[in-house]
Amino acid sequence: MADYILPDASLIDEIERSEIAYMSDRMTAIRARPGNPEGVDIREFGGAVAYYSETMPWASFNTVKGLRAGDESLLADIDAFYRERGRRPQIEIVPGLTDNGLTRKLGELGYELAGYHTTLYRDLSEPLVSREPALQTVGDRGEITNRVLLDEEIDLYAAIQCRAFGLPEDGIRPVATNNGVLLGRPGWTFWLAAVDGRPAAAGVLHLRDGIASCTFAATLPEFRGKGLQRLLLKRRLEEAISGSCRLMVGQCVFLSQSHRNMERAGMKIGYIRSAWTARS
Repeated sequence: MADYILPDASLIDEIERSEIAYMSDRMTAIRARPGNPEGVDIREFGGAVAYYSETMPWASFNTVKGLRAGDESLLADIDAFYRERGRRPQIEIVPGLTDNGLTRKLGELGYELAGYHTTLYRDLSEPLVSREPALQTVGDRGEITNRVLLDEEIDLYAAIQCRAFGLPEDGIRPVATNNGVLLGRPGWTFWLAAVDGRPAAAGVLHLRDGIASCTFAATLPEFRGKGLQRLLLKRRLEEAISGSCRLMVGQCVFLSQSHRNMERAGMKIGYIRSAWTARS
């Protein structure tokens, strides 16, 4: 097995920039809906990007990415941007690219540590070193298949997302609308996995500038434990390689099942970022 090589600052920066690329493209597509009904705003502060949505208060739509060591002077303006809109943002701090000056300033502005999130990557120029056991697609777990989601199936994708994360049924239509704008958009592909023909899991792939980002994975509770996300990861990995990508990136909760699936697929930790929010 090849030696484990720690990522350097250049690679960490490239990985985070890939997260910014897909998030900016997603938010830009939502903002482009007639009349901008979700009230999306995207602002740049130096090299950092702040995302905001008037109607979607969740952290993923109101987050700041791309801060670097020495950006303390930007934080007051970023804080004011959200306070003027009545929103408590999530400010992401990536180790290796930032320093204690940023976190000290966040504390002075009334922010506190709210949690962590893990980013993994795989160098696609390296041969696969996988701890992935063979995945049976036919057997006692049923027949498992996967394919690209059809445009007219966006409601199906949204239903999987909402039900997988325990969201109310009335959220399916908004989720479908805000993801439907990505169907057919350059770089985006939605994948669907099924068990015995029954839709069971989904995952999304974003390709840009030689980097493949695996995003928005979800499995219905009744189909968990069948290896569906492992299959979708493998399928997206194949798509990234066929698309001449040099790097594959994904995010998850540390030591979650998603983390384990990514490690088995040959991915390794790039960094564990911290998230900061204003004190209530």
